[in-house]
Amino acid sequence: MKHIEAVFCQPLLNSVSDGIYFVDNERRITFWNKGAEIITGFTAQEVLGRPCSDNILNHVNEQGVQLCLHDCPLSHAMADGQPREADVYLLHKQGYRLPVHIVAQPIYANKSVVGAWEVFHSHSALPLLAKRVRQLQQLSMIDPLTQIANRRFLETLIGERLALLKRYTLPFGLLYLDLDDFKAINDTYGHETGDRVLKIATHTLASNIRLMDRVGRWGGEEFIIILPRLDYQALCASAERLRVLIEHSHIHVDGQPVGVTVSGGATLAAETDTVASIVDRADRLMYAGKQAGKNRITCG
Repeated sequence: MKHIEAVFCQPLLNSVSDGIYFVDNERRITFWNKGAEIITGFTAQEVLGRPCSDNILNHVNEQGVQLCLHDCPLSHAMADGQPREADVYLLHKQGYRLPVHIVAQPIYANKSVVGAWEVFHSHSALPLLAKRVRQLQQLSMIDPLTQIANRRFLETLIGERLALLKRYTLPFGLLYLDLDDFKAINDTYGHETGDRVLKIATHTLASNIRLMDRVGRWGGEEFIIILPRLDYQALCASAERLRVLIEHSHIHVDGQPVGVTVSGGATLAAETDTVASIVDRADRLMYAGKQAGKNRITCG
């Protein structure tokens, strides 16, 4: 594999922003560029020589299927010599889910497949969110722990959206999320770990919404997401996708994975709504999901 990497020129590969890595025919990682380090949080030293089947990036699809273990694009590319392309969600080193587009290509030597390489890039809204955070910090509208919109800012945004709905008939949905059994995490592992779990849920949400969507912290472990310009079916599908991604996000405490699930209520705004009425309706839908067994989205 070394002569193949030399052909591609490591300095050149390290200069691009996309993540790029090579594996041999046993799926051991032989090259990991700077772009991969920045996107994933894992350094080359941490991954070189390890098989990607160790589930380092923990790729899942929207249904939560563990692709590295059961449906690996690199394995398929090496098996039949055909490239693969997919939109997946990797697990960042810090524990949150990040959407990436991947392209896997087989590598040939003497007409035989001797490995594969993958290129991936993130299409997350997180960089733009960070810019908004810096702008809004001056207005005291950012939650200090999670660095997303606070309740005051969310109330303002919902009010603005209701005004647009009434004046221009621009629809929007509201998703109210509450982490399941979060008190048990604090009681078992301590509040520092609880804060880390809260942050991975925050990053997973912020990384996987559209540029036009807005996410904020409504209360202790409660979040609200405002989703403009979608219908009922798209609202429910978006809410379910976020639920799955949070369920498959985690941190490690003493070598053990610690994660959380979320229950949510999703509803479309009506022209007769106020800020209080739409939030209350979504809250009641969320609570119905809690009563029905938790880790579910209730639409209404």
